[in-house]
Amino acid sequence: METPPVSPVGEKDTPRPQQQREKNSRENLDSTTQIRQQPRNPPTDTLDLGMSLDPASHILENTQETEKLVAELEGGSDKSRGSTSEMPEAFRASDLWYCPDGSFVKKIIIRGRGLDKPKLGSRCRILAFGFSFGSGPPEGWTELTMGVGPWREEIWGELIEKCLESMCQGEEAELQFPGHSGPPVRLTLASFTEGRDSWELETSEKEALATEERARGTELFRAGNPERAAQCYGRALRLLLTLPPPGPPERTVLHANLAACQLLLGQPQLAAQSCDRVLEREPGHLKALYRRGVAQAALGNLEKATADLKKVLAIDPRNRAAQEELGKVVIRGKKQDAGLAQGLRKMFG
Repeated sequence: METPPVSPVGEKDTPRPQQQREKNSRENLDSTTQIRQQPRNPPTDTLDLGMSLDPASHILENTQETEKLVAELEGGSDKSRGSTSEMPEAFRASDLWYCPDGSFVKKIIIRGRGLDKPKLGSRCRILAFGFSFGSGPPEGWTELTMGVGPWREEIWGELIEKCLESMCQGEEAELQFPGHSGPPVRLTLASFTEGRDSWELETSEKEALATEERARGTELFRAGNPERAAQCYGRALRLLLTLPPPGPPERTVLHANLAACQLLLGQPQLAAQSCDRVLEREPGHLKALYRRGVAQAALGNLEKATADLKKVLAIDPRNRAAQEELGKVVIRGKKQDAGLAQGLRKMFG
């Protein structure tokens, strides 16, 4: 860091009025520049698919926790760079990158070269350490392909992929996660091959990748892992949503499967939204009607739940799951009515 030259001890230099005005102007300019370079709020990008694909991800819940993370990163976790008092605020702020979904804050230790970043299909050579035992990638140098492979379903997979998408070749960074009390995780991107953005892929390539994600999601769902299955279904949907309307019929299946995951994950509102998308294309889709009925019941919308479940039974009168769920909804409705009647009697009795 450059420092302004210091006059030798004992040297006298009485500034003239013009020099004093120039000095004041420079000080004011420096002060204004420092204010303008204060860290800005992190950009937020949202993709409204009506789903939350990683409920286990840690999300920054409030400003205080964000400030705490930033303070920890600026507070000298990398001792080789010196204390925070030795670095200008603007320089420290420019080294921080906030993941848009709030799952981590990245501090750049060594800046990378160029402007290109890994894309779909890029083969990345990385070095990561600092993860809790068994929760991170293999020790030593590892090669990962962006957007492809079962490594993305690991606990650390999605976080690593999000970070790599923001890194340049040769970059080294520290990652701090909300609620993680240990030392920051360090990630180095040594090199990567050229990839492509999803919009650059041919229709057949997108459909092939979506089919792969769907198959992997079904495998995970059957293995009792709805959380990771939902991630696979979500990635498949993001690929297919870039195709011109009406889109392939696989989107209907993916939304229906995603709704099943969301119900198991305790996300009835999102499950109902996923079912809505199915029923927009296929109004008589039995599984979507049933799952939306279950979701509406969980939300306390008993009339809507009853309507959906009756539609299922109108199409398939022997559907036992719908019969049982409708019976539960009817019982809840009667209890609700009895409670309301008792309240009215106390009010007007």
